[in-house]
Amino acid sequence: MDVHHITPDGVVDVAVDDIPALLSSGEGLVWVDVPAWDDEAAAALTAAFDLHPLAVHDFGVRNRLPKLHSYPDALLLVLHAPERGRGGHVHHVELDRVIGPGYLLTVHGPVNPAVAPEVALRDTREVLGRIRSGRLRPTTAFDISHAIVSTLTRRMEAFVEDLTAEVWELERRVTADSYDNPEKFLDEMFRTRHGLLAVRTIAAQTAEIYRRLTGISRAVPDGSRHLVADLVDQFERIAGLAGEERDYLQGVIEFYRARTETKMTIAAERLAVIAVVTLPITALASVLGMNLIVNDHTTGVPLAVALAVMLAMSGGLLWWAKRQGWW
Repeated sequence: MDVHHITPDGVVDVAVDDIPALLSSGEGLVWVDVPAWDDEAAAALTAAFDLHPLAVHDFGVRNRLPKLHSYPDALLLVLHAPERGRGGHVHHVELDRVIGPGYLLTVHGPVNPAVAPEVALRDTREVLGRIRSGRLRPTTAFDISHAIVSTLTRRMEAFVEDLTAEVWELERRVTADSYDNPEKFLDEMFRTRHGLLAVRTIAAQTAEIYRRLTGISRAVPDGSRHLVADLVDQFERIAGLAGEERDYLQGVIEFYRARTETKMTIAAERLAVIAVVTLPITALASVLGMNLIVNDHTTGVPLAVALAVMLAMSGGLLWWAKRQGWW
């Protein structure tokens, strides 16, 4: 785990044993970033931050929904970020935070083994780099938390942007009729729609969590309320963008399916016409064929009459099908 002491003069990396003294001094901010929660982290940090047992439990398990718990002097927030995996699967990368007076505790995971470990750490590392360079000068733990989540929302926007590029390409292929394997093409469209649905769900659920946080007056200092409202707006915007793009893709899918079904219907009608036209010929031939064409000789006049009748019947049926608009 990484322990950082953040002051106006910069960032100093310290040891876990220094946390109680730094919190008691009230100088600067203490930020502890835990890549993976384990027994060692639990033993070192539970007493240092006086963590609630439920918070310790949440750190060690995979939470499938975003979560908010308000304690007398701290907040527990659980959120997820989308990460695209193989076959269009969307991983939910978890980030847990405890925000307290003068400190921030961030815990990553647990994450799916298919997700690279650095994926979970990229947002916190980016914010730490901004603080070290002086581009970000936080004065409260909410400032750091807001910066981390804002970095996460930018990645979610990029996620939606990538999916939107896929939607445009799929729409182009549908209108240009440039696809070879209809089953595979439809599968591509459904996988892209799944990605948009996943990111919309994550953003909408997280917006609800932050909206609830705005109603807990004692949980957020007055000077940080605008940060919470900003995050609500960010997640609502992402949910709206993903939802609108999903609806647009659904329209493309419906257009594709309607055109495909129309082609199949026309083909079925033409096959039905062919069956209707050939059925009388087959019936007449089955009755007269063996009597008109035999091994020893063929009766020419009856054969000619039968063929003429077959042609007349077929021509009449084709004319009738044409009048009905079937062909």
